[in-house]
Amino acid sequence: MSTGYKIERDDSLYFVTFRIVGWVDIFTRQIYRDIAIDGLSYCQKHKGLNIFGYVIMSNHIHLLVQSEHSDLSGCIRDFKSYTSKKFREVMFTNVESRRDWMEMVFLYYGKYKEKQTYKIWAHDNHAEVIYSQKFIEQKLNYIHQNPVRNGLVANPEDYLYSSARNYAGLDSMLEVILLDRNWKTY
Repeated sequence: MSTGYKIERDDSLYFVTFRIVGWVDIFTRQIYRDIAIDGLSYCQKHKGLNIFGYVIMSNHIHLLVQSEHSDLSGCIRDFKSYTSKKFREVMFTNVESRRDWMEMVFLYYGKYKEKQTYKIWAHDNHAEVIYSQKFIEQKLNYIHQNPVRNGLVANPEDYLYSSARNYAGLDSMLEVILLDRNWKTY
């Protein structure tokens, strides 16, 4: 079922949200967050993904992104495919105490897609094309305030898996392209 939030112009700047099926809190474990960071970093280096803002929450990721190669849809598809495989590898080790429950959820969602056993990422990507400077500011602020609104940190730049650290001039998990702005997110 389509949400109406599709990537229609692969060369535009987009605010994109993608989530884990069933809102499973997979990213409460560092190992899964690190897999997502590695996947995003790979897409930056090898697929022309420009990242201007990001946050990895417990069960979803927000990005402010653009494709250098006019293939944002393909880049997101490849990211989801790669991370899904890596998530499954971790899930089936003794490290994951929630393995049985996660497998049940991912099998349940996988049964709705032909030739697919497990489904980890929801099919749709909530994608909004960015059409103004004000919209950029609104979405970047939304991304950076997400961990604060969820009570995870007091200040956006304190959350390790967010570009708020980049904009605050701190060490970060992932490099981003900093946008010029006359405002602050912290």
